Amino acid sequence: MHTQVLFEHPLNEKMRTWLRIEFLTQQLSVNLPIADHADALHFFRNIGDLLDVFERGEVRTELLKELERQQRKLQAWVEVPGVDQNRIDSLRQQLKNAGSILISAPRIGQTLREDRLIGLVRQRLSIPGGCCSFDLPTLHIWLHSSQAQRDEQVGRWIASLEPLNQALTLVLDLIRNSAPFRKQTSLNGFYQDNGEDADLLRLQLPLDSQLYPQISGHKSRFAIRFMPLDSENGQVPERLDFDLACC
Repeated sequence: MHTQVLFEHPLNEKMRTWLRIEFLTQQLSVNLPIADHADALHFFRNIGDLLDVFERGEVRTELLKELERQQRKLQAWVEVPGVDQNRIDSLRQQLKNAGSILISAPRIGQTLREDRLIGLVRQRLSIPGGCCSFDLPTLHIWLHSSQAQRDEQVGRWIASLEPLNQALTLVLDLIRNSAPFRKQTSLNGFYQDNGEDADLLRLQLPLDSQLYPQISGHKSRFAIRFMPLDSENGQVPERLDFDLACC
C-alpha cells in the first residue's frame, strides 16, 4: 500500500485565511491539558497567531457570505432527480444554524483579546526567550495553580471560538467535497490548467516519489511545478501521475 501525501493550496485570499485559522485552531488542542511551560507556550503562541489573523481581515463577514453561497448552491441541487433530499435539507439547516450562531456571537476573538494573561504572554512572545519566569511571573504562578483551574480557563477560551469553528468546519467540508480527485499527468515536472473559479486545489502524491508541488496561480489559471525533496540528487520523472481536485 503506497502512502499518499495530500497537499492543499488556496487560490484566493479568503481561502488562505480560512486554512490558516483551521490549522491554528487544530494546533490549540494538541498539547492539552496545559501542565508545563512547553504546553503553555505552544498554546499561547497559537492564540497570538490566531488573533493576528483575525485582525487582518473581515473573517466573520466572509464566512457569512460563504454560508449564504453554499445554501444557494444546495438550493440548485433540490430540483435534480435522484438527489438525496434529506441530505440536502439537513446540510441547508446546518448552514442556516451556523450562520445564526455566528451572527449573534460576540466579535471573533474578543474574549481572547480582553484576557489579561493572554495579553501579557502575547507581548513577550516576540522577544527571544521572553517568557522566562522572571519575565512573566504571572504565567509562572498560573502554571503552579491547580490543573482543574487551568483546564476550566482554557476550556472557556476555546469555547469562545466555537461559533467560528462550527461555521468554518462546515464551509471547508463542503468546499473540499465539491470536486472529485482525477488522475492527471505532469510532463517534465510541470502541469498547468484552468481553475474555473475554484477556491482550493487538492493534490495527492505518492510519498515514495519524494517530490513536492510548488503551486502558483489564482481562481482562473494555475501552474504546478514538481520539485525533488533532495535538491542535489533528487530526480523528477519525465511523466508523473498524480491526483488533483479543483474545489
